[in-house]
Amino acid sequence: MIEIVPENPSLHAEAIEALFDRTFGPGHFAKTAERLREYSHSLPEVNRVALDDGKVIGVCRVWPLVVGPSRMPALFYGPVAVDPAYRGSFLSLKITEAALDAGRQAGWPAAILIGAHSLFGKVGFTVTPRGRLTFPGPQDQSRVMVKDLAGDASLLEGLVTAA
Repeated sequence: MIEIVPENPSLHAEAIEALFDRTFGPGHFAKTAERLREYSHSLPEVNRVALDDGKVIGVCRVWPLVVGPSRMPALFYGPVAVDPAYRGSFLSLKITEAALDAGRQAGWPAAILIGAHSLFGKVGFTVTPRGRLTFPGPQDQSRVMVKDLAGDASLLEGLVTAA
């Protein structure tokens, strides 16, 4: 039976890193999103991990950010990874939804995600207007999305940086 739980770093961290390596390969460290993550720390209480009989088969990691000159807080969702053997069941959306619920319950105002709208639009993410959010490196603006959590994501504007 698959269960989705908060991340316990002492139990899950090593398996999550191995899943990222299998899913994305070594090139994922070169992405602009990694520039935000390398100066931050994920939030285990908001992160969600999918387990099948105790084995990590999916993850959605979440990172605190600030946006623009007002330094509005937001959560950065991703990477989201699912073991190839479990693809096709929309497990990535189920894990992301659980992490979004945790962020909302924790009082975070908004979520940011870089990904495919055809997938993450199904859990309420919308593509931001071109140039509204900028990143510390090149980013395909058609993949930058936001979602309201406990606040209004439309207020996010400016440079996205680690909190």
